[in-house]
Parts: sequence; structure tokens; C-alpha cells
Amino acid sequence: MKLTISRESLLTPLQSIAGVVEKKQTMPVLSNVLLEAEDNTLTLTGTNMEVELVGRVTPVHVDQPGRITVPARKLADICRALGDEAPIDLAQEGDRLHVRAGNSHFTLSTLPAEHFPNVEDEPESFRLELPQKELGRMLDATAFAMAQQDVRYYLNGLLLEVDAGHVRTVATDGHRLALAHFDMETGCQEPRQVIVPRKGILELARLLDDDESPVTLVIGDNHLRATVGSYTFTSKLIEGKFPDYNRVIPRGGDKVVLADRATLKNTLQRAGILSHENIRGVRLNLKPGQLEVFANNPDQEQAEDALPVDYQGESLQIGFNVGYLIDVMNALSDAQVKVTLSNPNSSALIEAENDNGCMYVVMPMRL
Repeated sequence: MKLTISRESLLTPLQSIAGVVEKKQTMPVLSNVLLEAEDNTLTLTGTNMEVELVGRVTPVHVDQPGRITVPARKLADICRALGDEAPIDLAQEGDRLHVRAGNSHFTLSTLPAEHFPNVEDEPESFRLELPQKELGRMLDATAFAMAQQDVRYYLNGLLLEVDAGHVRTVATDGHRLALAHFDMETGCQEPRQVIVPRKGILELARLLDDDESPVTLVIGDNHLRATVGSYTFTSKLIEGKFPDYNRVIPRGGDKVVLADRATLKNTLQRAGILSHENIRGVRLNLKPGQLEVFANNPDQEQAEDALPVDYQGESLQIGFNVGYLIDVMNALSDAQVKVTLSNPNSSALIEAENDNGCMYVVMPMRL
């Protein structure tokens, strides 16, 4: 393999693919990026066996086509350290890849391309195209609520649901739930649900731009594939049954509170400083026109704060994990937030005052 490429053309996909490649691998080839040069195109592939990212660069001056794998992070670090002035020459000689740019010359070890695992192709069962901006919005609005290393493995990912008129993303760790939806005609005859693992969601979100250009999703039985510009992203799916999120969403709450989102967030952050560092509990005391926030910890330290709210109902005391409430405030962008409560033992439903397609459920705590 022998080719010439500009630094920027090589560095951009390399940085994206290096994010997929895990630092510590059981198989050495999984620390490498697969380079394939052919027909004035360089294709780069990285995988950790759970997710795969393929980037294509064109046009590239290919003197000699070929396939080889090289250490992903080392090649990315070399490209990052080089200047923009000179083009980069990549040349395979035996089991080494020579990287030359100007007066700089690096020799990298390689492993045969045949050792590199491929995500198996499977027949697609459903294809969907939607704006990158909308998919990115839904992922940003819900991904924070995914579980991390929960024994209930189906919670360590995000539910993607498609029906005839909606696309939804849902995440929960058993203590809180985040849901976002986008209304569109999908052409989906029967509702489909797939669970995308945490790593896949985080890498997919990085690829998306905040514009109307399309992302194509192909949903199979075992994989989700997304095509974004010159990138093709594939993730294995988590097998299992996601909880029925509709049963978790509280209905019929009679205490509706309207508050300024930024003021509420700042109040919670201040009180959270003196909450118990493990359980992070705060007590909310709701009364007409005012919400009081209390926190204390085992060192007998305590915080008291309050903010004006639009509320005229009965008084209520209820406890929550302050971190969960702050996460929701960060996920919402509207100036006003609506919190619906019913009693001290029922979950809170939190939404933007003007429906933005997102809703959040936070379970209460006993303090």
C-alpha cells in the first residue's frame, strides 16, 4: 500500500475512529485501525467488537492499493503533531508502515488486515431517514439517564422505538427515566424497539451535526447501522426486554409547579453542596408561591434555600436525589420548567413549560 494524503483529511476520521478503539484490548488487532486504499479512496475502520466506525476519505492519491492495520492512537497522535504544510505519505514495506511528512519519518508496526474482525452483514428489516439535528437532540435529551454496569444489562443502553408516526428514545437506570420523541411519518407498519448499548449511543452522538442534513438508520435483528456523511457506524444491539416505560410515567398529578429553570437549577446546586455525598438527598418543601430546598449531611451541616414559583395548591414535602434533578435541568433548554407532583411517595414528572417532545420522571427518596 502506498498513498499521499493531506494531514487534515487523515486526522479528522482518525480522531473519530480512535474514540471507538479501546485502549486496553484482549486482541492486539482491536487496538489498530484498518486502512484500505483503493480507487483514490482511503477507508479507515475501527472496532471494539461491539461498535464499528468506518470513515471514507476521497480523493486520495493512491500509488499502490492495499490493506493493513496500524496502531490507531499512535497514528492519530503522529498526525496531530505534524504541521499542515506538507502532505503525508503512507507506504507499507513488509510488516512496517512508513509515515513521512516533510523532514519527519515514523515507522509503525502493523498487523495483517486478515486478522481484523468484520461486523457481519445481516438483512435489514427497517430503514429510516431523519434530520441529524433531531436525532442528536433526542440522544442528548435522554442518554444521561442510561445505567452504567447495571446487572440488568438491558438498562445499560438506550431504547430506540419507531412506530408509524413517531421516533422515540428512552433511557432509565431504575431511579429516573428520560423520554424524547420526534413526530414524523416513518412508514413503519409495526412498532419496532431496539436497545443500543451505551458505547454505541455515545459514539453515534459524536458523529451528528446540528443541522437538517439526513442520517440514515438501518435497523436489523442484531445491529443498528447509521450512515452520516462519509461515515458508516454500526452497533450491536442488546438482547432483552426494555421496561414498559408507559407504566412508569405518572398520570393525574394534581400539584403543578412552574419555575424558572436556571433559578431552580442554581438553587439545587447550592443546596446539593451540603447533601450526603453518597445518597445526594435534598428535601423539597412546596407551598403556595414558594419552593424551599433543604439538605444536610452526617457532619450536621445543613443548607436552606428557596425560590419563588407559580403554584397555588396544597403544601407538600418530598425528597429527591439532587443530582438527578440537576441532570434534568441541564437536559432542558426552555426558560420555564413544569413539575407535576401528587404525593410524597409518587414520582415527579418534569417537562418544559412548552412541550418540546421531552419528559422526565424522577423517583422520590425517603429522607
